[in-house]
Parts: sequence; structure tokens; C-alpha cells
Amino acid sequence: MISRRNLLGTLIGTALGTSIAPNLSLAQSSEIDPQAVLSKNTKRGPLPWRNWSGSQECFPQSRIAPKSIGELQQMIIQAKGNIRPVGAGHSFSPLVPTQDTIISLSRMSGVISHDEKLNQALIMAGTRLGDIGKPLADRGQAMINMPDIDEQTLAGALGTATHGTGASLGCLSDFVEGLELVTAQGERLACNRHTNADVFEAARVNLGALGIVTQIQLQNMPKYRLKRETTCLPIDEILENADQIASANRNFEFYYIPFSGYGLMDVHNITEDAPSVSDKIDQNDGTQTLKQLRDWLSWSPRMREYILSNEMQKIEKETTIANSWQNYAQERNVRFNEMEYHLPREFAVQAFREIRDLVEKNFNQVFFPFEFRFVKSDDIWLSPFSGRETCSIAVHRFYNEDYQAMFNAVEPIFKKYHGRPHWGKLNSMKAHEFAAHYPNWQNFKDVRQTLDPDGKFLNPYLKNLFDIA
Repeated sequence: MISRRNLLGTLIGTALGTSIAPNLSLAQSSEIDPQAVLSKNTKRGPLPWRNWSGSQECFPQSRIAPKSIGELQQMIIQAKGNIRPVGAGHSFSPLVPTQDTIISLSRMSGVISHDEKLNQALIMAGTRLGDIGKPLADRGQAMINMPDIDEQTLAGALGTATHGTGASLGCLSDFVEGLELVTAQGERLACNRHTNADVFEAARVNLGALGIVTQIQLQNMPKYRLKRETTCLPIDEILENADQIASANRNFEFYYIPFSGYGLMDVHNITEDAPSVSDKIDQNDGTQTLKQLRDWLSWSPRMREYILSNEMQKIEKETTIANSWQNYAQERNVRFNEMEYHLPREFAVQAFREIRDLVEKNFNQVFFPFEFRFVKSDDIWLSPFSGRETCSIAVHRFYNEDYQAMFNAVEPIFKKYHGRPHWGKLNSMKAHEFAAHYPNWQNFKDVRQTLDPDGKFLNPYLKNLFDIA
């Protein structure tokens, strides 16, 4: 048995030891300038903005970052043209780009107050998820669940229904008990299930289209530790037992390594055991190694698959026990573009098998893992998990490689199985398709129209999404 850290050297050594010299033409031909996927018609202003992967770009006339709600109100009233809120830029869909004004709440962050009896906390909307864990722990609380990246702002994560994994756990928006937003008129509007209830239902997943969310009342739980166990298994074994594993563990997800036949399975469960960690690899190193193996063995995808499958089956189990907020997320420094759809749980495994077959048959340049997660149903108007138990499947391409061909090929499989796209991930769905997926689509549009009749918070993408001329 070897650790994932040792696997890196083994894979590289094996690849270099093959009898035919590596040919890098595949990697060279597949890599493109990130700017090639950006809009060529963007009017350039003085202050560029790009998202994390570089796939979205705009040149707004103004980029502002208020320090207080009062400043935010004045900025909204005085701003000319359209306004778009921006968080950490971890979305891949064109929710942010505008030629007018971008507002960041990066200077409005932190835990404002907490309720010890209810295990709730009032948190500023610009707070990064990774900056919430320690302040909550100091107050005896912890977030109920978290995603596997914690760079997002709280408002951005809620606005796009960002989620972690766990068959009994909802997306982050499902933990919201109340929130406040500043409207297009500069007014502060508080809402919860009893006050401005329609606004609350719309605002829990809002796409930044209703106003600027300033603070969130978040339902938490007493602080806890998690035991995280990572196991490498044949992908067919994981798929055959996925439902059972999901039901038996608090959190369960797996990553499939293309052209390997193996997946890395993560489960988390609450524990009272003392913090500890086994030898583990930085995921960024692992991803770069997969890329190198792809590049070096471009002349023989079969050799690549043979090496991966033989070496991955030797990976030993990893165990990490840590505070919940330290165990959920992992640092992701290798950039990518992503498509993720949320499917009814009963169709997800079959959809995954079809996606795997399609990609491995037609796209041997792919090396980024596929991700598979479970999410509990909710009743939020624009939540992709509304009304059904869900599995999420995500596919990725390296940030400076053309993702369009693969995403275009995979997306029909997602749609065939009634998938709803993640609001922050790339997709081609149109207004009429979203309307068919969301029973409260018109209700959301009505609330949006009431709060922002002049469309101050809309950009071209959102206007098309809501059929606004």
C-alpha cells in the first residue's frame, strides 16, 4: 500500500520509464488563451474584472466597496446604470459582468451577534465562508454543513444555492432564518418567514437580482468535530453502493479520476475523538500530476489508463479528525471551468455512467476529476433542490483549455435526466427551460419586478434569463 503522496512519484516515474518518449502535442493543441473564451464585444472601461477561472470578464465604469450599510445605500442611490454585486468570483456563469457598476461587500464582513439558545448567528454578507468557522467556534457554534471550497462570500454562496454534500443536509440557503437587503431605492428591507415572507422565499436563492444582501441570520448547531475518511475504490463498486453509503454517513461524496476506473470516496461523520491526521496529499499537487501524466502519455491513452488503474488501487486510506470547519473545505489553487447539474437521486448513477462513457470515448484530453454529491430537498423558490432528493454531478476542464466541446456533449445527458444547473456554473439553459423546472418561477419574477421595477440589478444575462427586453 502507498499513500497518495507517494503515488505522485510513482506515476511520474512510471510514465517517464515507458519505452516511447512523451509527446506533448496533445497538451499544446488543447491549451488556449483564456481570453479566447471571453466575449469579444465587451466595451472596455478603465477597471477590469475577471472571475477566478478567467472565463468571465467585464470592464465596468465603477468598482466600489462600501464599509457600511449607510455607505452602500448612498452608493446604490447615486450609481448610474446597472449594478451587479460580486463576491469572490468563484462562479463561472455570467452573473456578474456589467459595463456599469460592480459592488463588493468585502469590507462588510464578520459575525455581528449570536443567539446561544437557538444556535443562530447574524453574519455580514461579505464574510468569506472560510472566515466564519473560527468566530462561530468561539461562540460555541458551527455551520451545519459547508461546501468543499470556502473562498466564497456568504451572500454569493446563498445567492447561487451553493451546497456541500450529505443526503440529510440541504444547501446553504436552507439554513437561512432571515436576511436583510438594500433595495434599488436604497431602502433597508428585513425579511424572514413571517415578515415580508414572499421576499424571503425569493431572496434565499436570489442571483443578486433583488437587491444587495447585507446580513444573514444563519441557523447553526453546537460546534463539533468531523472524522473524514478517504478511500480509493473501483468506480463501479462505489456506484453500486452509493445510495447505501450516502444513507450510512453524514457526508458522502466521491471523485472519479478519468481513465483510471477508480474513484476517491470521502465520508464525514461527527466524532468525539481527538484531532489527528494521516499522511495526505495536497489536491493541487494531485491535479497537476494527472495533467502531467495526460501530457506525457498523449501518444497512448491506454497506457495512461493502465498506469493510473494499477497505481491507484495501491492507495492507502486517509483519515483526518478536525473541527468541522477545518475538515470540509480544501484549498483549490489549480484553476478550472465547471459545469454542474443537480439531478433527481434515482437517475444520478445512470447519468454518471453515461457521462463517463461519453467523455472517455471522445475526450481523452480530460484529466480533471468528476465530482458526485448528495443534497437534501428543500422548498426554496429557485433552489435546484426544491421538491426532490438530489445528486449533483460536476465535470471540469483545466482553465486554459477549451471546455465548450465537452460541456456541450455532456449537457444533453444532464437534461435528459431532468437536471437543473447550478446557478453559478456554466450551462446553456434558457428562460423557458428554467420556467418549466421551477413552479415558483413567476412568483420570483413578480417579487423581482416589485423590488426593482427599473432593472437596476440586472445585467444582459439576467435580462435574458427573466425574459426582460
